[in-house]
Amino acid sequence: MVMQMNNDYLKRISDEKLALLLRAKGAVLIEGPKWCGKTRSAEELAESVLYMQDPDTSKENILTAQVKPSLLLEGKTPRLLDEWQVAPELWNAVRFAVDKRRAKGQFILTGSVVPTKTDDMHTGTGRIARMKMRTMSLYETGDSTGEISLGALFDGAKNIEGQSNLTIDEIAFVLNRGGWPEAAKESDEKVALTVAADYLEAVINEDISNVDDVEKNPDRVRALIRSISRNISSEARATTILNDMIANDEALSRATVDQYIDALKKLFVIEDLPAWSAKLRSRTAIRTTAKRHFVDPSIAAAALRATPKRLLSDLKTFGFLFESLCIRDLRVYAESIDGSVFHYRDKSGLEVDAIIQLADGRWGAVEVKLGAGEIEDAAANLLKLQQIVNTEKMNKPSFLMVLTGTKYAFQMKNSVWVVPLACLKN
Repeated sequence: MVMQMNNDYLKRISDEKLALLLRAKGAVLIEGPKWCGKTRSAEELAESVLYMQDPDTSKENILTAQVKPSLLLEGKTPRLLDEWQVAPELWNAVRFAVDKRRAKGQFILTGSVVPTKTDDMHTGTGRIARMKMRTMSLYETGDSTGEISLGALFDGAKNIEGQSNLTIDEIAFVLNRGGWPEAAKESDEKVALTVAADYLEAVINEDISNVDDVEKNPDRVRALIRSISRNISSEARATTILNDMIANDEALSRATVDQYIDALKKLFVIEDLPAWSAKLRSRTAIRTTAKRHFVDPSIAAAALRATPKRLLSDLKTFGFLFESLCIRDLRVYAESIDGSVFHYRDKSGLEVDAIIQLADGRWGAVEVKLGAGEIEDAAANLLKLQQIVNTEKMNKPSFLMVLTGTKYAFQMKNSVWVVPLACLKN
C-alpha cells in the first residue's frame, strides 16, 4: 500500500477544474464537506486569503461584512474567502465586485455548509462558477495504480491491463481510513483511522445544530447516521429509516427525520445516488428512488464501528461499504471528464450499481463486486441492460465494467471489463 509520508500538498484531480474555472469566471465557489481539502486546494492558487473563522478576527470580519463588505474583498487576486457563508453578505459583494472589475479569477469562495438563501441574494449566474469537491479517491491518495483510465474507456481504449497493489485487508483499511487528506498523509495507520470518527463526532455534537441554528438531539443524530449506515448502498426511504429508529425512540416523527436528513445534506455529509433515466425498448417502469450514500464510506464504517478486522469477518457489510467506496471514486473520476453517476433499477428487478453518463450523451455501466465469485453474474447483468436500452434513441454503452476488489484488470470474452478499483483513475 502506498502511504503519503510527508505534509506536502496532495494534488487533487479537481485542481485542473479549479484553474480552468478561474480563467473562465470572475469567481469560483468550492463546496463540499469540511476536512475534504477545499481550503488547501484554494490556497495553492490564491494570492491573498481571508479566513472568516479565524478566532482572532472572526467577530470583526462579520461586523465588517454587515457594514461595508467591500473592505474584506481588498487584496491580491485571486482572493480566497474561506467559509464565506459565515457572513452571507459577502455573496452579493463578490458578485458586485466581479461586475465592477470586469476581470476573471478575482475570488475563490469555499463553503462547508449550504447557506440559507435570503430574498436579496443574487444567484451569481454568469459571475460565480460552482464546483463540488469531495474526499480523495484512491488514485489521489496513491492507493490506485491508475493503469485503467475511465476517460480512456469512454474513448474506446483496447488491450488495457492492470494489476492492483491492494490486498483485501488493505482495501478494508483504506475504506475505514477514508479519503480525508489528513488521514491520507498520516504514516501511522492507527492515527489515520481516527480521522473519520473525529469527523463524525464533530457532525453529531456541533455541526448539525449550527447548520441552521436549530438545536438537534445528538442521540437522534447518531441513531439516524447509524440507520443510514445500515442501509448504505440501498434505496431505503425515509420511512424505512424512521421505522428502524423508532424501536429505540417512540416519540420520533417523520418530520424530525426529514429535518435531520436535510441538515446532513446541507453539510455535504449525505450524497445520495440518483436514479438513471434511460430510453428502453419496452415500457418497463424504471424505479426513481435514490440510493443512500455518504460523501465518504468511512463515515458509515465509523458509525457502525466496522473496523478493518470486523469487515473481514462480515463480508456482507464489507460488500455494501465497498460499493459506496466505488461510488465515491467514480464520482470524482466522472466529474473530471464532465460526467455524472447514477444507478439503475427497473420494475423487473434488473439493477445496475452505477451508470456513468457524460455531458455529450456517452454512457457506461458498472457493477460492483468485492470478490471474484460473482463476476460472471455481474457481467450477465450488464449485458441484460445493454439489450433493453433503446439504442435508436440513445447511444450504445461505451463500456460495461465489473469494478472489483480483486487483483487483475482484463477484458472478458463477452467484452465486459473487469477492473480492480485500485487500478482505476479518471
